[in-house]
Formats: sequence, C-alpha cells, structure tokens
Amino acid sequence: MALVGRRNSRNFGYGRQLSYAGPQALKDMFGGGHYGTVKAHCDRWQSFVKWCRSEQGPGINDARQIDRKVLADYAAYLRDVVKRGDLAVSTAQNRLSSVNRTMAALRGDQYVKLPSPSKALGMQRTGVRQSVPQGQNREQVKQVVNALCRHHQLRAAAIALLARATGMRLREAILADLRRLSCEANALGRINIQDGTKGGRAGASAPRWITVDDHIRGALGFARQVSPAGSRNLIAPHQTYLNVLKEIIRPARDILHAHNLKGFHELRAAYACERYEQITQHQAPINGGQCCQLDRNLDREARRQVSYELGHGRIDVVAAYIGRRA
Repeated sequence: MALVGRRNSRNFGYGRQLSYAGPQALKDMFGGGHYGTVKAHCDRWQSFVKWCRSEQGPGINDARQIDRKVLADYAAYLRDVVKRGDLAVSTAQNRLSSVNRTMAALRGDQYVKLPSPSKALGMQRTGVRQSVPQGQNREQVKQVVNALCRHHQLRAAAIALLARATGMRLREAILADLRRLSCEANALGRINIQDGTKGGRAGASAPRWITVDDHIRGALGFARQVSPAGSRNLIAPHQTYLNVLKEIIRPARDILHAHNLKGFHELRAAYACERYEQITQHQAPINGGQCCQLDRNLDREARRQVSYELGHGRIDVVAAYIGRRA
C-alpha cells in the first residue's frame, strides 16, 4: 500500500517493480474486493509491463515515466498485433482500458490516460464471434471433467458440466439452487435459471426456462453429489462466492487451458451453437452453417430462442456466441 508522503517515489510508492506496483494499486483502489475485476485488470497490466520491457517498448520500470505518448505507442503496437490477426480488437481495447484504470490507481488522478481506447486503436470491436467455440465436442468436455476430477476439482468439474449442458454463466453455475432445479427437472421436464443471473434478470418478471435432456439431468445429478454438505449450491456454508473464485476457479483454469479450453465461457458458446443447430437443423454460422441465407425467418427465430435461454434481452448479442448473420 502506498504511504502518504511517498507518492513522489518510484512507482508512486508502490514498490520498485512496475509489475508489482500495478496490482497493489488496483487492490487499494477496489478495497480488496471485486476479485474478478482486479484479476482481469492485473493480467492485462502484465501484458503492458511485458511490452514496456521489450525491444519495441520504452524500456521503463517506473510508472512515473509513463506519459500519454507511451500509452499512444502501446496503442500503436496493439493495432499492429490486431492487424496481423494475432489479437482480437476487443482484447486490445480491454488491455488499453485496464492500463487506463491501473494508471489512475497508481497516480490517484486521471491525468495520464487514453480518452478513447477504440479511437486510439482506430478500430471498432464487432461483438461478433470470430473463432469456433471450444468444447463443442463432448468428448473433449469429458476429458476436461476427468482431468478436473483427477486433481480433486470436483466442483469445477460440476461447473463445466452445467455450463456445457445448460449454457449457464460461471456465476450462475456456482450459485444455482441445485435442489430447486432438480425438482423442476423431475416434475416439469424443464428448469428455470434464476440464481446469479446478470442485470437483475431473475424472478417471475424474467423467467428463463430450458427443456431438460439427459445431459442436463447428468450435470445436475453430479453437481448435487459434489455440493458441500449443508449447501443448496456449489458454495460451502463457510465460503463466499469470492472464496470459490480464488480457491476453485482460478486453479481450475490452468487445467482447462492444458486441455485447449480457454475458459468456462467457451462452454456457454458451445451450448448456444448446439441449440441453434437443434432448432434449425443447420450448423451455427461460426461452424459454416448457411441457415441465415436459406431461411432468414428460421435463423431469426433460432437466435431469439437462444438469446432467451442464455439470459440476454437482445437477439443481436447471440452473434458473439454463434457468429453473424450474412
């Protein structure tokens, strides 16, 4: 933590290394909370630090030397990487935004920043998926689940199964009321995803019913088996949601990466592609399907249904999961 009176020292009082200073300043800014947000900013900050130390970078290790020109040079570097096809526009914009936030945390002001990351890059993010979702092959998912189980990551395995079977977000899978969902599955043949939803989309005003199949039954059954004693979800009574992210999700990501799965969110996209194909009898556009050319009304209806099942309010968002309309 920076001390009063030391703001003029190296890295504004946050230590001698730029790589250490940024995360410490962010933790101070967020008061030790918002773990996921801080982690994302820290990871992107480390990419900036790596560039600073590289041959293309300015070769600095003190945040006091970072000015707007340095940030503009970093934006130009990212622009070149995007043009080579090695980085998505959205990723580049996120990296610039995180550098802005970290610099504000270090300096305690907004003086050194790029006012508009998109303008600095000269590119607009599309919000359209450009790569085939990983995890569509259920055999790959099975291998990931088995690897997680071998490493005693049973709850992470349950989250992976729930995400692939139901399209749940990470937070939704962790907080899902497994008893209620199991009762609905048995009694109604469908489940209503309500816990941990985004943007207040929960309750009677925002139902999100999904028809149950054997994959969903299996995922719910496994999740209930590994659910901690005394809990209705995947959080133990003595734990918080933040604890689960730190103690379970973070180490599980290394196992996912080792099996060519970028993250749990890829499984949500895999679910979306599968549902689109079930509804239209055509592959999702990102997989080479041509339904949008053959029957635009069917394509639109499928996107509307997938949007509903994913918990989104607009069908255009579905392009981020299954690809664009032609």
